[in-house]
Amino acid sequence: MNLKKTLKLYLVTDRQGLCDEEFLNRVGLACKSGVTLVQLREKELSSRDYFNLAVKVKLITDKYDIPLIIDDRLDICQAVGADGVHVGDTDLPINVVRKLLGPNKVIGVSAKSVQSAQEAEKQGADYIGVGAIYPTQTKVVTQHTSIKTLREISQNVSIPVIAIGGIKEAKIRNLTETGIVGVAMVSEIMKAINIAQKVPNLLKELHKVVTKE
Repeated sequence: MNLKKTLKLYLVTDRQGLCDEEFLNRVGLACKSGVTLVQLREKELSSRDYFNLAVKVKLITDKYDIPLIIDDRLDICQAVGADGVHVGDTDLPINVVRKLLGPNKVIGVSAKSVQSAQEAEKQGADYIGVGAIYPTQTKVVTQHTSIKTLREISQNVSIPVIAIGGIKEAKIRNLTETGIVGVAMVSEIMKAINIAQKVPNLLKELHKVVTKE
């Protein structure tokens, strides 16, 4: 897996206001239209319901040969054979996650400072997610992280860095010369009126901004 390319347009899912059928349709359309990775993020589902949903989402990502990352839940990642997991400050330590997942799975870590990003890399993280860069509309509680900090983190770790949090198509160019390899988006894709049009437009803007090989 070329992780830099894979992280370019990173869809983080949000089922808010959607029935399961519409949710899966939107994820499928986003994959068909060009997103490069999907993270399934569920904060309130039971383990059984999370597993069942993850199985359905993985059928979609497998169809389009797109990696699936599970947010927080190492057990769900292992149960469905996902490509990796994304963890935060309150989850299992990264070195423990690496030991349990093995060397071939992807581990993403949220970081808000150079120090925490460097520690994550030292413990075995494969990429760093930095944010929230802008205010978000999701139910997930976030803390603002400046573009300056985003740039400093990119400059001080050797693993790929992505930006997340309230990023809209019109704001992508604000991230020029920050050293990121991609952006993670939630509502900009999940709530788009026309996903098939939105995703290519986002990729076009990202091409001007992200770090090239």
